[in-house]
Formats: sequence, C-alpha cells, structure tokens
Amino acid sequence: MESQDKIIADIRQASREMVRELGFMQSTLAATDYSASAVHALIETDEKQQVTSAQLAQFLGLEKSSISRMIAKLLQAGELQETVAEEDARVKYLKLTEKGQETVAQIHDFGKMQVNAALQYLNPGLQQSVAQGLQAYAAALKQYRTREHLPQKNAIEICTGYQAGMIGRITEMHAQYYSQTSNFGQYFESLVAHGIAEFSGRLEHAVNQIWTAKLNQRIVGSVAIDGQDLGGNIAHLRWFILDDGCRGHGVGHQLLQQAIEHCDEQQFREIHLRTFKGLNAARKLYERFGFQLVEEVEGQQWGNQVVEQKFVRFAS
Repeated sequence: MESQDKIIADIRQASREMVRELGFMQSTLAATDYSASAVHALIETDEKQQVTSAQLAQFLGLEKSSISRMIAKLLQAGELQETVAEEDARVKYLKLTEKGQETVAQIHDFGKMQVNAALQYLNPGLQQSVAQGLQAYAAALKQYRTREHLPQKNAIEICTGYQAGMIGRITEMHAQYYSQTSNFGQYFESLVAHGIAEFSGRLEHAVNQIWTAKLNQRIVGSVAIDGQDLGGNIAHLRWFILDDGCRGHGVGHQLLQQAIEHCDEQQFREIHLRTFKGLNAARKLYERFGFQLVEEVEGQQWGNQVVEQKFVRFAS
C-alpha cells in the first residue's frame, strides 16, 4: 500500500502537469484574450445568470480588489453589464451581454474539445474514474479552503445488491491492494474476478447478499455473504475490501455490521471467513465482531505461499 507521502507527491505532480497542459501558465486561457480568472468569472456569471461582485469574489476565491479590477476590464470590453437590483438600489448585479454569451459559448466549445481529445487516450472505465476522482478532489479542496468539515461517515452510502460496475471495481480494489501488500498477481486477480462474477449470478437467493460502500457514486468498499457455497447453514464472508482512502474512517465497520445483521436474520449457525496472517487491522475488526481464529496453515490458494487463517463467528 502506498504511503501517504507518496500519494501526496503523486497528486501534487499530477496537479502541476494539469495546470501546464490546460494552459493556466499562459497569460490567457481557453483561446480567449482573457486571463484564467476572467474566463472563470464569465463562466460563473453565465451559470448564475446574475451575480454581484462580492459573490464572484467568493465563488472564485479572489480578493475584492482583484475582482474589482477584473470586472472593470470585462465591463469595458463589453462582456458584462451592470444592472441595479430592484429590491435594493445599492446592489448592482452583473450579467453577460450578448457578446459575453458568445464568448462563453466559445470557451465551452474549446473546453469540450480539449477534454474530448484527452479522453480518447483513456478507456471508458478509466474515463469514469477520472471524472469521479476529479469531482471528489475538487470538492475536498473547496472544503479545506472554506474550512468545512468533511463528514466521512455521512458522505458514504451503503448500497445493497448488485451495482453497475461492481464486479470490475471489487476486482480492481483487491488486485491493487494485494499486489502492493502481498505481491499477488494475475492468478489472484483472475480468481477474484471469476468468484465475484459467479456469486453475482446467485444474488436472487435470500441467503446471499453483497454490500458496497459508495463515495460520490464510486465504489470504495465491499463485503459479501455467500450462504450457499459452504453448506450446513454456514455463511461465508467474502470480498471484504476498502479503498485506501477510506481506511480508518469507520467504513469497514459499517459494511461488516450490515453483513452480520444479515447473517443473524437468516439464522446462520456460523460465519466463516478465510484470510492470511499479517493483515492486522482487518483481524482486529473481525475480532471486534466476535470472530475467532480457529486454524492456521501454510497454503497458496491465492497464488503465493502465505500462512492462511480461518476465522469463525458462532451464533449466540
């Protein structure tokens, strides 16, 4: 698993490259004669229909003196016009002129062309990941700037049953995490993909269920209960995984709670799970929910030689 320092360094480097590639290092932006702040001011005015200079300063995170000079230039260029508010003559609203509307349309056309050209180099799954990741990161930056608190638990949505893209995403999380922590490779990834795909075809049976944790519509965690493969009224807890960014925020606890409640409702006499030695954080969570280590043995069912562990939770 990558260290926090490595993640921070990677994000910073990618951010610098994006700034350069999008043209923010230039004096003008988006094939206009205007600076980046002026381009964003025009876009915000278009989206809001009418705004005050104070509102623009807040939206763009600029000082009032900077926004005043920029607005004066846009008024002089004929991109904006001022109107006096009917409810208060002291308030002046900014609106786009006809010229301003044409300029914003050109900005959007340029932006769409730029994004579409870049997306041609990404597969569809990665395109969605990029869109969701950028949205989440932008929201986090705004929350930091405005000193909002990020409600980690409230931001997570726990979904039940099959979700579009679930098989690929759960496989991806397993492959990435265990390749970094345990050097598992293609065999393990194929094993997970085959298993979750086969299990998904059996979700119509009441004893089987899967839960996914979503953040900004992206799957960031999962756990499943297979009530059929072991037999003997024994539940099999499978595919418990979290995205690195969600570890330590209670998401795993929420997922396991749902799984345990399902097993209690279905009146399973035992819940079994198999893992391997060294995953200490996960083991602590299992034991917190009443699982007991009942077996340790050398094995390589996941492709590499490890000390396999079997945990059991007995019905109370």
